[in-house]
Amino acid sequence: MKAEHIKVVAFDVDGVFTDGTLYYGANGDCMKAFSARDGMGISMVKAAGLRTAIITGRSSQSVAKRAENLGITYVIQGSSYKKEGLAELCEKAQVTEKEVAYMGDDINDLPVIAAVGFSGAPQDACRQVREAVLWVSDNPGGHGAVREFCEYILEARKQLDDVIAAYKGGKNELKQ
Repeated sequence: MKAEHIKVVAFDVDGVFTDGTLYYGANGDCMKAFSARDGMGISMVKAAGLRTAIITGRSSQSVAKRAENLGITYVIQGSSYKKEGLAELCEKAQVTEKEVAYMGDDINDLPVIAAVGFSGAPQDACRQVREAVLWVSDNPGGHGAVREFCEYILEARKQLDDVIAAYKGGKNELKQ
């Protein structure tokens, strides 16, 4: 299935929304850096009426906060076997696996990549993932790969120009 039939756009976090670097403070808190450009990509797909999701193996307050700030519809953390996270997402969203797009970067993402309708990877994903996905970003994880993936999906759905026009007009959503 192609990107034009997608209803939910889902992402891994480390290596996709971030560059994969984990910063630990003296008290053990883990911090991650997120790109504002990637956040705009999430806003754009939401403006087009698509739902968004995170499926990640780690559990992190910083991910929960970023997802809340972006209004990400479904957040599945601590999913060590991500295919189970995908099943949970599909149940919550009432969609089939083939109606989900997913961007991942490492071998633990491969079962989800094989199951979804459209798959992508950042430019710096591991070789096995780059070979398995349908689309590879020109950008590395944490540096615009999410935004590029979102724009690709919107373009496939013939919605990118409308989303951009809505933003130019001072709106951040399309009339459905």
